[in-house]
Order: sequence, then C-alpha cells, then structure tokens
Amino acid sequence: MSNTLKSFLGISYIIILFVFLYFIFSNVEISRLDDFLYYKELQTNVEDKISRNLYINILIFFLFCVVWVSLMGFGTPLLLASGILFGKWIGTLVSVISISVGALILYLIANFFFKDLVYSLLEKRIASYIYLFKKNEFNYFFIFRLAGGLGIPFGLQNVLPVIFNIKKFNYFFASVLGFVPVFFIWNTIGAGLNEYIKLADEFSIFNLLFNKEIYIPILFFLVLTIFSVIIKKKIFDGKNL
Repeated sequence: MSNTLKSFLGISYIIILFVFLYFIFSNVEISRLDDFLYYKELQTNVEDKISRNLYINILIFFLFCVVWVSLMGFGTPLLLASGILFGKWIGTLVSVISISVGALILYLIANFFFKDLVYSLLEKRIASYIYLFKKNEFNYFFIFRLAGGLGIPFGLQNVLPVIFNIKKFNYFFASVLGFVPVFFIWNTIGAGLNEYIKLADEFSIFNLLFNKEIYIPILFFLVLTIFSVIIKKKIFDGKNL
C-alpha cells in the first residue's frame, strides 16, 4: 500500500507539474521574454480573464494549490501568483486557506502511510523538540509557522509534525494563523509587481526595487527572517536541525 501510494503521488506530481508547465509555456511567446511590452500585454490579458470569471478562477487556483501542496510542491511561486492574479487581500485569503488545506492533506497522508519512515529519518535530529510540542502543540506549531518554518523546506515542514503527532485541528489552525504574515508579504510583492507592470512604460530594476509596493514588503520579510533566526536560537535551539 505504501509503495503504491508513493508511486501514485510521484506520478501525479510529475503529471501536474508538466500540465502546469505546458499551460504556462503554451501561452507564452518565448521569443518575446526580453520585451517589456509583452509583459504588459500578458498582464492586461490575465487581468481581463480573471475579472470576467473571478469566482471560477479563484476556485481553480484554490484546487490547484491544494493538490500542489499535498504533493509536496513548493509554496513561494503560489504566493506570488495569487498576489498577481487576485491582489494582496484576496490573494492572501485564498493562498492561506488553500495551502493550509493542502498541507493538512499531506500531513494526514504522511501520518497514515509514512509515519515509521519519518520517525526513522528525523526523530533523532529533533528529539529535543518533542518535549516542547507535547507541552503545548498549538502554540509551538503556530510559532514554527510564524517563523517561516525556521528555514526548513516547505514540503518537509508539512511532514515534520508527524513526529509530534499533532492533532488535526491544531495543525490546521496553527498553520492558518502562522501563515498569514509571510503569505501577506509575498502576496503584496506579487500585487506590487503586477501594478508596476501595469503602470510602467519601460522596465527599470531601480524603479522596481524602489517602488514602495515592492521594497516595503521586502523589508518586512527581512524582519521576519531575523525574527525566525531569533526564535530558532531562543526557543527551538537550531543545533539539532
């Protein structure tokens, strides 16, 4: 059963990845990637398609995020895309809920089928954390999410709690609350990038980076990164990771 599921997940991941890449590249003119006017055309076309079927597009994006994350897909491109497609507010809401659902599904799959494997690979490395999570699993997992997973790859963040046997309710809602700050930052960057493309006549890396819609969320991200390092040292003792 375990090997069958792993094969299914692996094949599904590859299929979804290739479908996604095919969809992207079939709608992109490779020869015009160095033409800023082309990005303005894409921005206008995408914005028009999204506005004409907003709720359907939100549902499609939501389902894609759930499946993508449940197959251990990376998260940052989804956050930028949601900000570009739906703006920072709706994008944050959609990405927080969909990615939290996808992470929970991945956690349930790992907990049911791969618990022994996760234990054997990671238990010794994070043994000192087990006591912390048993004291108050919601608070510590919330802090873990809030601190960006302490630099651990996103897919592994979602599987790691198998060792702590976190309750499904605590896993989901600690994820939702912990994701909000960093997800809002990335969605804001995505929305800012979309706005820059819409308004600019030509591309300038200087103007892009010094656009307040870009540099302000980047500064907040750097603050969160410093916060993550402090949390890792003060609470989780990063020596074991």
